[in-house]
Amino acid sequence: MIKGLLVDYIQSIIIGIIEGFTEFLPISSTGHMIVAEHFLGVNQSELTKAFDVIIQFAAILAVMIIYKDKITLKKKDLWIKLFIAFLPLAIVGFIFKDIIKELFNIKVVATMFILGGVAFLIVEFFYKESKAHTKNVEDVTLKQSLIIGFAQIFSLIPGTSRAGSTIIGGLLSGLDRKTSSEFSFLLAIPVMGAVSGYDLLKHYQEFVNVQWGVYLAGFITAFIVAFITIKLFLAFLSRFTFVPFGIYRIIFGIFLLSYF
Repeated sequence: MIKGLLVDYIQSIIIGIIEGFTEFLPISSTGHMIVAEHFLGVNQSELTKAFDVIIQFAAILAVMIIYKDKITLKKKDLWIKLFIAFLPLAIVGFIFKDIIKELFNIKVVATMFILGGVAFLIVEFFYKESKAHTKNVEDVTLKQSLIIGFAQIFSLIPGTSRAGSTIIGGLLSGLDRKTSSEFSFLLAIPVMGAVSGYDLLKHYQEFVNVQWGVYLAGFITAFIVAFITIKLFLAFLSRFTFVPFGIYRIIFGIFLLSYF
């Protein structure tokens, strides 16, 4: 990634934009990062992994600020449900972490992009918003939390999308589109917090001699873009469905298979 200060800043900002835009949409940030790193000439190294940790924390911070009213002791019931939804991913991810690492390749990512897109189209074909009986994130039941938690396990397969799997789980368990998305956003806090925290412990030594200006540029960019994306995404769902995301996933998956 170190090719000169100007290039580093450009790469940092571009990757920050991609992370902020794709992390909370049901389109998988993994696939987009693969494409971005390819065209930017960024090779995976301990340094880039440390940078990934930084921009992921920026995305988490955006959610925490938007939903700061939910992050209080008064909302402990909600966080119990979020913790229950977090557990299946944590347990399965820990047990099969070595197998999951082997799945990080273009073919798997592209295939899951396409399958995820098809899944969204099928779910939306049968889904009726008027029949959704949970329209507030705090009204999500323990049973629904568990369903969403098990749906999130699919996101361990690269290219599936954590947001996509949890949103589909929410729709199938009776949440409306907005509530499914908001539960997914809040669930990102413990999930991404745990993953980023673990990566931080693994790569903390990489932060000793980094160009902090470059890292800060990526952090600020990812935060701003994630904040705006979440707001616009919720506004989008007040008028539209997830069909455009399903179509986009299929097209992008085909592109990955044909190009790489």
